[in-house]
Amino acid sequence: MLKRVIFGLVLLTGIFPHGVMGQETARVMVLPFSINAEEQYNYLEQEIPKVIKENLKSEGAVVIEPEKPLEIDQIDEKTMLDQFRSVASRNGADYAIWGSFTLIGQQFSLDVKMIDSLGVGAVTLFFEEGTGIENLSGAVRALADKISLKLFKRIRITEIVVTGNDRIETDAIEKRIKTKPGDDYKPKALSDDLKSLFAMGFFDDIRIEAEEVPDGKRVTFIVQEKPTVRVVRLTGNVIYEDEEIEESLTIRTGSILNVFVVQSNVKRIEELYKEKNYHNVKVDYKVIERKNNQADIEFTIEEGRKLRVKKITFEGNSAFEEKKLKKITRTREDGLFSFFTNAGDLKKENLAQDIAILTAFYQNQGYIQAKVGEPIVEFKEDGIYITFKVSEGSQFKLGNVDITGDLILPKEELMRKVKITNEEFFSREKARRDVLRLTDLYSDAGYAFATIVPKADEDPKNLIVHISYQIDKGPEVYFEKIIISGNTKTRDKVIRRQLKVYEQELYSGARLKRGVRNLYHLDFFEDIKVDTTKGSADDKMILKIDVTEKETGSFSVGGGFSSVENMFGMVQIDQKNLFGRGQKLDLKAELGGRSTKYSLTFTEPWMFDIPLSLMTDVYKWDFDYDDYDKNSVGFGIGIGYPVFKYTRASLNLEFESLDVINVDSSASDDIKELQGVDISTKLVGTLRYNSTDKPVGPTRGQKHTWTNTYAGFSGDIAFMKSVLELGLFIPLFWDTVGVLHSKGGYVRDSPDGLLPDYERFYLGGIGSVRGFDFRDISVRDDEGNDIGGTKFVQFNVEYIFPLFQKVGISGVTFFDAGNVYAEGDSIDLGYLRESAGLGVRWLSPFGPLRIEYGWILDRKDGEDPGKWEFGMGAGF
Repeated sequence: MLKRVIFGLVLLTGIFPHGVMGQETARVMVLPFSINAEEQYNYLEQEIPKVIKENLKSEGAVVIEPEKPLEIDQIDEKTMLDQFRSVASRNGADYAIWGSFTLIGQQFSLDVKMIDSLGVGAVTLFFEEGTGIENLSGAVRALADKISLKLFKRIRITEIVVTGNDRIETDAIEKRIKTKPGDDYKPKALSDDLKSLFAMGFFDDIRIEAEEVPDGKRVTFIVQEKPTVRVVRLTGNVIYEDEEIEESLTIRTGSILNVFVVQSNVKRIEELYKEKNYHNVKVDYKVIERKNNQADIEFTIEEGRKLRVKKITFEGNSAFEEKKLKKITRTREDGLFSFFTNAGDLKKENLAQDIAILTAFYQNQGYIQAKVGEPIVEFKEDGIYITFKVSEGSQFKLGNVDITGDLILPKEELMRKVKITNEEFFSREKARRDVLRLTDLYSDAGYAFATIVPKADEDPKNLIVHISYQIDKGPEVYFEKIIISGNTKTRDKVIRRQLKVYEQELYSGARLKRGVRNLYHLDFFEDIKVDTTKGSADDKMILKIDVTEKETGSFSVGGGFSSVENMFGMVQIDQKNLFGRGQKLDLKAELGGRSTKYSLTFTEPWMFDIPLSLMTDVYKWDFDYDDYDKNSVGFGIGIGYPVFKYTRASLNLEFESLDVINVDSSASDDIKELQGVDISTKLVGTLRYNSTDKPVGPTRGQKHTWTNTYAGFSGDIAFMKSVLELGLFIPLFWDTVGVLHSKGGYVRDSPDGLLPDYERFYLGGIGSVRGFDFRDISVRDDEGNDIGGTKFVQFNVEYIFPLFQKVGISGVTFFDAGNVYAEGDSIDLGYLRESAGLGVRWLSPFGPLRIEYGWILDRKDGEDPGKWEFGMGAGF
């Protein structure tokens, strides 16, 4: 294209051989100017003439330089003019130009004179003035234009014509041409138009022709369009399908053939392969010309072999072993479990983060001067080799720690919030966390704009860093307004009552965070954006909550195979936000190999506009146990209320009419006593603590439940039961999560009442100790029959890692242990049934699905080595 632009410029000079529309070229001598200003502006004596010369040259004039320095006697005006004419004539110039620059304060003026060397005509005067020396350049150019108009007799353009275009609209081309009919006929302007048209990228060639017409010139732009793309073809690709590559390309059938665009698409294909670690990929292209100004583009791909990170090395490290540094980088060497962990993949973004991670690691160990250079990446036949160069510097110990500035509590109390004092060496991360703790403390006291700056004072001689947290608390801030937007269904009050912050109330960062967490736990919204802006005064803040609602009602039909139910099916109509009031209604039918259950549940979470919940449910449940069948119809009503942070207490009254039938003749006496119809009334009290980050698939936080049940208000069934469940979710590296779960319980019958078998404790199955069958872990009565225990303990450890994060599929490895005990037996933690295994979980549109396999680690004679577990529902 550059050649074509040069050709166009040459063409223009061919059209105008004398530089200006066929006129005789003017030969001009521009003499130095006299400067009437301070000495610092003396440089303008030569600079002003220089600008005038350049402008006149661009208009086609020939600028003549004097053969020797000028010697002008400033005796009188006539003598000076004669001398100027003589100098101009002697040097072959047609005209002489000179003048003066005067600056008074900010006002300046330019006074210029021009005479012809032959003495024909009077002296021509030119004048420009302005304000501010920064505007002088524009004034000089305007002055040069005036001189040009006087020097040359202008020819006007009468018409602009565009020809040769077929696909590109004439209007689109004319918009890029700045020269218009009625303008002066200037080579420079037409040259600029030529460049502008080439910059459109649509033309292979452009010619300009000028034709004499009675009133001036007709200018014609003759364009030759680039061909269009007929077909884009790919060859050599195996890893990617054609469609996958074509999705990333910006060139399409029918688009203009632009070599630069084609080359950029070569890069796109290469980057696509590098994302899958084909770093030696080679992509070439060829353009095949076709009829009707069309062309085919063929990309030829040599994929090469997949490369993975073979070796990571470090240079310059002495304080920490290479093994230690490798553990903290995101980029990992290829290994045995790379299929699950993506170790061995090379990603540019990870390399960039590794520099920051390694630098932060050193600085958190006291090496505050440590630096990590750009990694050296080598692609070899057997893999990728990466080298990190480290400059460690010296290790600095922690010196004095102080807090200064606006203290809202005694210094001793604030210092207890500072944890860096527990460190031997200075750590930037510990200092950052201290800043966050102090900032949270101040924000909870209403100082939303408090600034806390950790000032580190280094002592290189003694290798000590003293740190001072300097606090500027700013004003106390109040919520002036809380603006809710985005909610088309959910009522404002449903959102506001979860926020825990109120208008005209003092700002609290902790309560605001807890409120946003509460909104997420409602599960009504896909996204929640929180923005705070300054209000009408420095101590006022406007809180904006913008929500994106999602469907809260669902109709789902599902089925499958469960380790408890064998074949099962489920139909559910669920609305979590009834009429936008936050109420819940759930109608469900579950049909399985062991059980059939129909239930209708309604929950009002805010009775009387206070966080007092009311829950009612009606159900019919038939369950086939190994030794008997239980058919029941029940009704329950309960209330709940938050009692502490993250903690809710509830009390439920449950009525159940049940019928135990089909009791096996070999069943225990306790089970045989249950045969027949009975009425059960239970009072269930629950204390539930939940600080997890989300209701399904949590990644951090705790979830604990303590449930106490008393039955015996009616019928023959009477017992007391207590179950405690503890759960801890720990975020780990690479978006993995560790889960620690334990559960234990105790049940005993009441005087003159029966403790039914289905209220006793059994273990085994997907919700307890995996690898064992449902209710496999039990105790035996005096006759050798398997019965449920009166107490139990259960422990579970899980490691959850993402497999296909975008679709909610993760893997899990686990270790389970537990046992049940009869009345009078002591709990022996040294003897627990144990299992271990792995599985896959999917947060599907139908709800959480699980498939897991557990191996029994302490298998007894006759027991299976393990088993698959299938089920619906989240983990612990």
